[in-house]
Amino acid sequence: MSDIITAAVDALGQKLGDDVFDGSAKFVIEGEGALIIDANGVRASDDEADVTLTADVDVFQSILEGDINPTSAFMSGKLSVDGDMGMAMKLASVLA
Repeated sequence: MSDIITAAVDALGQKLGDDVFDGSAKFVIEGEGALIIDANGVRASDDEADVTLTADVDVFQSILEGDINPTSAFMSGKLSVDGDMGMAMKLASVLA
């Protein structure tokens, strides 16, 4: 597992805190791997999910740090979304 994925799992786990994410979302970080957020928390995995979000390392890092709003990243083409758009919006509220 890449250092980027390991750091992302930790950062998203902290953002999620004790909240339970109702559904499943996969973040694919281009060139690094994937992670899943679901009712079990955050983990490195390439399992199937309700929605898959794909971005490069810089965009993902900017979203985590709050420099880029996930919706703005999607609208500008920096973040692609495949699957349940409602689940993507729910995830965006967790990341905010």
